[in-house]
Amino acid sequence: MGLALAISAELTGVTDLHPVDSADTPYTYSFTVQCTSCREIHPNAVEVTAWESHELSGSRGEANFVWRCRACRRESSASFKMVAKQPTPPTMYTAEDSGKWKNVVEFDVRGLEFTDFQVTGEWTCKSTENTTVFSEVDLEPGEWFDYDEKAGQEVMITDVKWQIRNC
Repeated sequence: MGLALAISAELTGVTDLHPVDSADTPYTYSFTVQCTSCREIHPNAVEVTAWESHELSGSRGEANFVWRCRACRRESSASFKMVAKQPTPPTMYTAEDSGKWKNVVEFDVRGLEFTDFQVTGEWTCKSTENTTVFSEVDLEPGEWFDYDEKAGQEVMITDVKWQIRNC
């Protein structure tokens, strides 16, 4: 099954919003997880990165996240969608996407569902007016404000919402 993390936000004066995510500085996605077999919910948020993999028991395969449900003992897994044996980079949320839902990352999941996303870590975006890059964007409070010195105006990201959906 495929799941996607989607974002909706109002962008003012900025574009190309995406998490800072590379092999050198991996972004940690934090989710609430539910077993699709017994519907047990993991008691803690779990963390998944595209740059870390774990072996699946009884298989030669790997996944970015492997979990054994405490209630039913079934092993479940999630992996970022891949392109040419590399994790698909996060999709940029542009000024044209403002106010619309757009998938940021997609996962192949087996035996589990991500039910909630807790934003952590840094995001980045750039000015719509010039080359200014804002590299320490914190979306955890659901909004972000800064000032674009070159454009002489306030820039902001407001009304940030998250959704886990099938893809």
